[in-house]
Amino acid sequence: MGQSGQKAEDRSSAAPLRDRRFKACIEEITSHRTGMRSGRASAAPNAHQTSGLLSHEEQKVEFDKTYTAVVFIDPQNDVLSEDGANWEAVGASVTENRTVENMARIFEAAKGAGYEVFISPHYFYPTDNGWRMNGPLEANELETHTFARAGQLDLTGFRNSGADWLDRFKPYIEDGRTVVASPHKVFGPETNDLVLQLRKRKIQGIILGGMLANMCVESHMRHLIEEGFEVAMVRDATAGPRHPVWGDGYQAAIVNYRFFAHAVLSTDEVVDLMH
Repeated sequence: MGQSGQKAEDRSSAAPLRDRRFKACIEEITSHRTGMRSGRASAAPNAHQTSGLLSHEEQKVEFDKTYTAVVFIDPQNDVLSEDGANWEAVGASVTENRTVENMARIFEAAKGAGYEVFISPHYFYPTDNGWRMNGPLEANELETHTFARAGQLDLTGFRNSGADWLDRFKPYIEDGRTVVASPHKVFGPETNDLVLQLRKRKIQGIILGGMLANMCVESHMRHLIEEGFEVAMVRDATAGPRHPVWGDGYQAAIVNYRFFAHAVLSTDEVVDLMH
């Protein structure tokens, strides 16, 4: 074989090695720069793997507290307290999922392990009553004065109102470290500064829960994914409404979480991973 032929063969045999090294380099960079890492628990091929999808049962997720944060949506009395304006619709789901207890466990684990915590709250002011087009849930919220406040700059009557935090969560939210974003006005974070607050802290992975599962939480999940965040849903740190005609909002949300989220985990799994 001539010298040129030998060089061509050497280049050909070296190419797969370069490819493997390049892939390993990219995976190493990705593992350090994303908030969560996910991979196959088993290398055995199956229908999900061959179709390009990976079922949640096969995901192995890791959290890095440098880039991962807890985000809770609407941890407020009107959707989590027995005295709240929406308890009749959401109470059964909150009770069955042990939503309050599980959110408290995640709050405690996050604070103990040094994860940043963000709250995206929901408030309505008297001027919002001037809205002239509303969906069914928006109309209901305004009619029942859900998340109602005296004004944007007025905290009269706010303490222990339906818009206030659940008492159990106040030590975690009011510790001077939790980031409370400006209020979202409909369902998603497009109308508040949550994404900005996350970006400014270089957060890339989100542990997401709160209320309501199929409304504000799902809307936040979808938008955060569109913004390039990696999102792990905590399936029992949320709950949804039940309606005799519209159906079970929690079950609807769980279906969509499985289609969209990077992971769907239990509180037990999340707390173990955070430790």
